[in-house]
This record gives sequence, structure tokens and C-alpha cells, in this order.
Amino acid sequence: MLNFQYYMPTRIIFGPDSLDKLGDTPHLPRGDKAMIVIGESGVMIEQGYLARVQSLLSRQDVQTIVFDRIKPNPESDAVDEAAAVCREMGVKFVIGLGGGSTIDSAKAIATMATNPGKYWDYMQSGTGGGQTPENEPLPIVAIPTTAGTGTEADPWTVITKSGTDAREKVGWGYDGTFPALSIVDPRLMLSVPPRQTAYTGMDAFFHATEAYLATCRQPASDALALEAVHLISHTLPQAVAEGDNLEARTVMAWACTAAGLCETYSSCISQHSLEHALSAFHPDLPHGAGLVLLSKAYFGFLAAHGEERLGDLALAMGDTLAEDLDEEVTGVAFLDALDTLITGVGLADEKLSDYGVTREEIPALAENALTVMGELFDVTPVEMDVDDVIAIFEAAYE
Repeated sequence: MLNFQYYMPTRIIFGPDSLDKLGDTPHLPRGDKAMIVIGESGVMIEQGYLARVQSLLSRQDVQTIVFDRIKPNPESDAVDEAAAVCREMGVKFVIGLGGGSTIDSAKAIATMATNPGKYWDYMQSGTGGGQTPENEPLPIVAIPTTAGTGTEADPWTVITKSGTDAREKVGWGYDGTFPALSIVDPRLMLSVPPRQTAYTGMDAFFHATEAYLATCRQPASDALALEAVHLISHTLPQAVAEGDNLEARTVMAWACTAAGLCETYSSCISQHSLEHALSAFHPDLPHGAGLVLLSKAYFGFLAAHGEERLGDLALAMGDTLAEDLDEEVTGVAFLDALDTLITGVGLADEKLSDYGVTREEIPALAENALTVMGELFDVTPVEMDVDDVIAIFEAAYE
């Protein structure tokens, strides 16, 4: 645990109304032309966020072009298309405005704007080409409007391979894909609907939880993970119920960013491998929903195999009884607290079958999890083989 590296090159400007600083911050990447990447839903336009960002950038003499073809589970063809536009139009830096999908896409687009070939040539797993980018990406600016992925504080980007039969959703990144600047303004999150607030908040919760359990953890990630788990457990139900509560939104925004830092200093574990398989097979499944639907079965497996640090997480969630429990049942305390949180944010009634998942495809899902995102099993504290993964999927399906 005490052999680690600590590296965080991103400048984060945090707090309500911090977006206003975009118009005069000296930390904006240099260049007179930027691509703003937004989702295909049009929410950034409807809420006025796109126009506001464009206006603030104009104060710094930056012209903008907009790429608006990003899906909730972004695909590699869109990355390649946008990168070609960047090269053609002489774009100097890329801005991701929106949720994790748009910011992740901005990182991938920035990489491909300066490197040859297709995005999937650089994926290190699945059918990826395993290449290493030769050239530094364009600078990246992240402006999140949800509290979920924490991508504003890490180098990771999650993209799905295009094609109906591809079924590969891969997390990837390196030092070059850290944002140069991230502006985290909780006011931009006031418009997020309750269910999406719940999905994204639970995503942040599991980033922190997994980072605390990962075998590559370190002191900085441990401290931030427990902070994020505590804050989310006590604040997410309120943010779901009171979407216009700026204090709750601000706490959730920090918890999300803290969990993103955990992904930089530590790592997610194989719960994310299983979920990536699910949403690769079923792209309409929100990532946070998939994690929730897997969580009781997944962490139940860890608890059954004696993972002691689940007790620390139960304490962070506010279960004071966990202090007096025997090691054998601290995992139960965490599972009880997790069940309470899921119920409190209104997600207790969802089922995998709601999203078209079938029991018959479970063996294929397990194989996908172990191969496409297999490296996360290497930092999972409990060893798992294909039969274990199938058993987790089966238990989650009940």
C-alpha cells in the first residue's frame, strides 16, 4: 500500500458560479479555436449552457465549433468523426460540456485529433490494436453538468466500439488525457432530473467504494474515498428529492470530484468490468443503473469471501453499529447500508430485465467482463474466475 505514485496535473476550479471564471481565467489553453463537445439530447442547448460557454470563450477571443453527436454510451465512430473535424478546422483545444459521456468523448477526440488511424487502434484490450499514441493530445477542458463520473479529475475515457455486434466498452487513458482545466460549477447541476441524479450519484459512490477496496489503493485515495462515501450516503437522497438545493448539489459535486481523484490515485475494480459488459450488450442501460443492479450481488460475493474493508465503508456510510461487529459480519453491515441508500434514492425497484437483459446471455456477459476489461480483476481484492462472475450475474438477475 505504501508503494505508490501521486500525479495530478489538472487545475480544478470548483464552486457555485465558477463557470463565470471561464471568461477571464489565465489557465485556459492557448489557441483561438475550440471544439465544444455536447450530447445529442440537446439539453446543453435547452438549458442555455452551450450559449453561455460560447459567450464566455468569446471574451478570450476564442471561436467555437460544436460537435453534438455524442450518445449516452459514446461510440468510437463519433470520436473519429469529430477528430477529423478538429484537424480540418484547425481546432486548438477541446471542451467537454455535459455529463461523463461528453467529457470522456472530448478526451478521446483530443487524442485522435493529433494521432493517425482510428480510435480503436489504441485500445489495449478486446479487439483493440494496442498502439501507443505518438503525439500529445490537444489540451482538454472539462465542464461537468452532472455529479457522477469524476472524469474531470482523472485521465480515463470510456468509449464503446461502434457496430451492432462489437459489444466492447473499454476504459482507457494515459497522462495525456488528463484535462488541463476543469471547471466544476454545482449550479449547472440544478437542472438534472431526479432519476439521473440518482444514477450519476451512485456511479460516484461506487467509484469511491471500489477505489477503497482496490489492491492498488494508497493513503490519498483512502482518505478521499471515505470522504466521498460518507458525503454521498448522507446527501444523495436529499439531492434527488430537492434538485434545486444548491448546498446538496455542491456537496455531491465535491464528492463526485473526490471520487474521480480516487480513480486517478487508485482504481475501480471488477464491478466496473461487469457493468461495462452489461451496457456494451445493452447501450440503453445507464451506467449508474447497471452498477446499482449488480451491487448487492457483487459486494455480497466480496463479503462472503471475508473482505474486511467493507466494515470501514459501512462506518463511513453512518452505520455506527459496524464498530462493534465481528469481522465476519462487517460486510453485512455494508450491504444493509447499501440497501438503505439504494432505497433512499428511489432505485430499489429496478431490475436487469427492465433493460432487456436475459438470463441466457449471462455466460457471454461474464466472458466479456473477463476479457474486455479483465485488467480490473487484477486489482480486485478477491480472486474471481468465470464461474464466480456467472454466479454474480445470476444473483443480480434474481
